[in-house]
Parts: sequence; structure tokens; C-alpha cells
Amino acid sequence: MHLSVHADMPDSSSWDQIPPFKLVSRQLGWVRELIKESLNFSDGSVDIRHLLDHINARSGKMLRPGLVLLVGDCCGKITDDHIRVAAIVEMVHNATLLHDDVVDDGQIRRGLPTINNLWGNESAVLLGDYLLSKVFKMSADLQPDVAKSIAAIAVRVCRGELRQVVQRENRQLTEQEYIDIITDKSAAFFSGCCRLGALLAQAGETQIQAMECFGLNSGIAFQITDDLLDITADESQTGKSADSDVAKSKLTLPVIHLLSIVDQATKTKVLALLGKPAQSRAALKQMLITFDSLSYAHNKSKQYVVKAIEYLRDLPHSSAKEALISVAQFIANRTK
Repeated sequence: MHLSVHADMPDSSSWDQIPPFKLVSRQLGWVRELIKESLNFSDGSVDIRHLLDHINARSGKMLRPGLVLLVGDCCGKITDDHIRVAAIVEMVHNATLLHDDVVDDGQIRRGLPTINNLWGNESAVLLGDYLLSKVFKMSADLQPDVAKSIAAIAVRVCRGELRQVVQRENRQLTEQEYIDIITDKSAAFFSGCCRLGALLAQAGETQIQAMECFGLNSGIAFQITDDLLDITADESQTGKSADSDVAKSKLTLPVIHLLSIVDQATKTKVLALLGKPAQSRAALKQMLITFDSLSYAHNKSKQYVVKAIEYLRDLPHSSAKEALISVAQFIANRTK
């Protein structure tokens, strides 16, 4: 697919979900078109085409590609390589979601049945692998430093997911250990996207580092909020299976805080609720409210957003900078 930043291609609707993305809505439309073309399976296999059509039909907020583009705009200008890399990071993200749904037995994602729900775990895992193989192929044509950054993102995301799985059932997990896990699992992805956006815009090292730190802190805030929504929101709000963290014995920040402040008798009650997640949601949520653990986690998320925005302080004023600030604020206050 020949890319041109002047091409007449469809606008993206991502800014309906994340208003600051209106600034790059046209470019996000090009990203979607590139992903669709990259996943065009042309050998006549109807079964595989059904799987790929399902992926193309469940496009999400495009948060990660949006960061690549906004940072590129903030640091210089958006190029063809920004579009390619934005498509690549979204495909990596989609691959991780396919694998996550298998690990967590997720049944709903983006308001639709998951691949593993419809076609089984084997299809979901192999489809995720197929997306990653496409990413390898697309990355081969990029500058070596850009390709290395994409590879580093994939390594850290997988490491974070592995650490989280290993720490299941660990009722002594500390807040710092939790932050370390989500930094690898989620925040490093955000940081890498911001690095890529700046790198492709030929920004200086100081600016690249500032963007990386903005992305890292925004990503931590994003994952804390995501974990909060797993407890407080329902599937109609988030578009994905609720209570997956409790069901899979993953301790997230609200529960870690609750366990750290209650007496032993109350802690025993909390652990009992965690042991039977199917019946415990309402009771656990009430305890998290009573002991201000939900508020504690929400405030932590907002603190990371403040830190993220601080890293943009020395950048010249621009519409793209204001949009990045708005994205960070959206992250901590989102409801889905």
C-alpha cells in the first residue's frame, strides 16, 4: 500500500471515544486502512478470512497508534513511517488481546464475542501469532533503531504478562511490585509508542526522553484505571468481560490497598471473598468503598497523570501538545 499524508482516505472515528484524537483523525483512518490491507488473506481460505474479518470489525480506541501520531505531530510532522508504525503497534496490541483472552478466559471484547469464545483457544493463540508474524514482516522495512524499539516493546509486554501470571495467588503482593508489573505489562507499551512518535519525527534526545516519560506515567495511570473498571464497571460499559482479575486471582491496586490497611479479621474475610469470586463481587466492592480503596487507586492514577503532563512542560505550545495533555487526563477519568 502506497502511503501519502495527502492521500484521500477515510477519516477515523476514534476521536468519538477520545476527543483529543480529532486532531489526527484522518491519519488514524489511514492506519485502519493499512491494518485492514495487511490482514487481507487472499488465498481463498474462507475460514481464516472470517477470523481476520472479526479482528477488523472490533477496532478499539486506537489509543497506542494515536499516541504515535500525536507525539509525531508535537515533535515535528507526521510521516508515512508514522502511519506504518502506528499500524504495527495496534497489531501488536491486538495480538496481546487475543492471547490475554485465552489466559483470562475472556468471553467479550470490544462488545463482541472473543475469538476464543467463537472458535476456541487454539484459533485465538494462532491468530495472535499470525498478527505478530505480520508485524515482523512490516518491521523489516523500517530503520534499525525503530525496529529495535518495536521489538523492545514486545519483550517488555510479554515479560509483564509472565510476571503477572507467576504472581497469581500471591496475597502478599505489594503496591510497588504491582506497579513494576503493570509498568512492564502496559506502561512500557505507552512509553514505547511515544518514543517511536518522537524518533520518527527526528526529535532530539531530550525531547525523546520527555515523551517516553510522559508515555510511561500515562500508561501506569491507564492500567490502574483499567483494573479499577474491572471491579466497578459492567460489560455494557467496558465492552469486555468483567471481574476477570478477581476471577483469575490477580491482585490489583484497590485490593492490595485494602489488604494493607485492615485488621487480620477483616483481611481473612477479604481473602475468603477472593477465594470465591463468582459470588463475591458486590461484597468485595462494598468493602473497597468502605475502606476508600477505590478512591485510593483512583487518586494514584490521577497522580501519575500529573507526573506525565509535567514532562510536557518544556515543549513549545501547540495543538498537539494540548491534545496529549487531554489524552492523559482522559486516561484517568475514563469509564470504559
